[in-house]
Amino acid sequence: MDNFIVSARKYRPATFDLVVGQDSITTTLKNAIRNNHLAQAFLFCGPRGVGKTTCARILAKTINCFHPTENLEPCDKCESCISFNRSASFNIHELDGASNNSVDDIRNLVDQVRIPPQVGKYKVYIIDEVHMLSQSAFNAFLKTLEEPPEYAKFILATTEKHKIIPTILSRCQIFDFKRISVQDISGYLSFIAEKEEVQADEEALHIIAQKADGALRDALSFFDQLVSFSGKQLTYETTIDHLNVLDYTYYFKIIDYLLAGDTTNTLLVINEIIERGFDGLHFIIGLGEHLRNLLVCKDPQTVGLLEVSGNVRSRYTDQAATCQPDFLIKALEINNTCDVNYKSSNNKRLHLELALLRMCSLVSVQDHKQGDEPQLAPPNGKVQHKETIKTSVKPVSQNVADKTSKYKQPAPARAYKTGHKTISIKPENHKQPEKSNHNGNAEAMGPLNDFTQEQLVKVWSYFVESIGKQYPNFYSTVSESKPVLKENFVIELSLNNKAGEMNIAGKKTELLEFLRDELENYKITLDTLVVENNDKGKPFIPNEKYKEMATRNPLLKEFKETLDLELEY
Repeated sequence: MDNFIVSARKYRPATFDLVVGQDSITTTLKNAIRNNHLAQAFLFCGPRGVGKTTCARILAKTINCFHPTENLEPCDKCESCISFNRSASFNIHELDGASNNSVDDIRNLVDQVRIPPQVGKYKVYIIDEVHMLSQSAFNAFLKTLEEPPEYAKFILATTEKHKIIPTILSRCQIFDFKRISVQDISGYLSFIAEKEEVQADEEALHIIAQKADGALRDALSFFDQLVSFSGKQLTYETTIDHLNVLDYTYYFKIIDYLLAGDTTNTLLVINEIIERGFDGLHFIIGLGEHLRNLLVCKDPQTVGLLEVSGNVRSRYTDQAATCQPDFLIKALEINNTCDVNYKSSNNKRLHLELALLRMCSLVSVQDHKQGDEPQLAPPNGKVQHKETIKTSVKPVSQNVADKTSKYKQPAPARAYKTGHKTISIKPENHKQPEKSNHNGNAEAMGPLNDFTQEQLVKVWSYFVESIGKQYPNFYSTVSESKPVLKENFVIELSLNNKAGEMNIAGKKTELLEFLRDELENYKITLDTLVVENNDKGKPFIPNEKYKEMATRNPLLKEFKETLDLELEY
């Protein structure tokens, strides 16, 4: 039985033209050879499995070839090429920086550099994982790297360029290798599958390419693993089962349930995923990628950023047509927050389920604000654009009457949810919206109703009541501030200190949204004015409070430094 050779070695590129996904680098190296502009030292850096060592070997082999082709590729027939292919070349030396990282190892290397090549033109030293050299070894290497003999070339390769000292970097030509795209990896796997007579589904190869995360060597390892498991027939189902990849159909189902506000089926699907042994964080990452792909599909110019097979691409396009951009962006924000806090959560499953329930509520909240029944798409199957929805806004009195009839409320009221508390505000004496003097622009952006100082104060009081004590600093600022209505719907807010201004700035967006919604005027702006008063010099922020307390009690400073405490802002 013949010895098995892994695909990463069996199909390792032997020429620049066969290198996958690094066209700019291979073209530059070939031009340097053609124009005889070879540097003394090269630094190849980038992620694992993208071709750094492979390109170093091809470069070393090519510059020592006696009869290179017109395309500047090694001939594979001369004495230098044959000895290189047999790993018996005396002119090309490969060293591992991890096991040759001492000063003595570098001294031995320097001694070898002094001996000119017996056959060929150059002596080439390829040092892999060069960042593993010790500080002393780097320093011993500096002089030789700066002024080597004409026949000596150094090719350094590393995955961690930031660990190499600047004096080494300044002596090298640096080539940054990029991650290989999913399409390039998938195409190369298809080529190898054809060579190995393996029947592979296109979607299966895409899954392998995505799992490899830009590393071709990893993709080839997965390919060998799957072929050993399934034989000559490589299917999508076999690939996702063996690589422990969650089927993308789950993500499509989840989005359908989220758009319908179906919390029951959403929780059931999550339960099925967890029972299949998938980690919750794995699902969160995949859902974020799925939401991102749907957002990308909303614009024809960005559809090219979608790295999936043709069949899946059409499913993404169809589902994206049923999603509003606002929903996708807010769902992505919720998903990202869940991802960030997942590992620190004590009840991870509940943390995940709460995030999905919040996504379910997005559609119903949006529909409630519009005053319509939840509807994912109109009967004609076309999605309404946001501009169409906004231009259909009715006068305030008509809106209130509709809501009163619909919910059978005794008096016109509008509900607004802030934090964890829902309040009901009854607008009084609202005027009908005036005709727009801007060719309909006011109607396009939303209602534009007049309101009085009295109504402003009343809405402000409701806002203060609604936030309660969950944001102490912000609550303190808004409860002590008095809003004043100015011209052009400018609300001026007088504050006692800079700390209050900082508190307002952190929640300004939510405050403006509340005021515009409750007063039904989307032209409202908010200006803050810091007014000096008798509290000047009084500490407001934690740092100022600590300094004053430490002045009164010096032991407090000693206590803080002894326990290495930090102030919480």
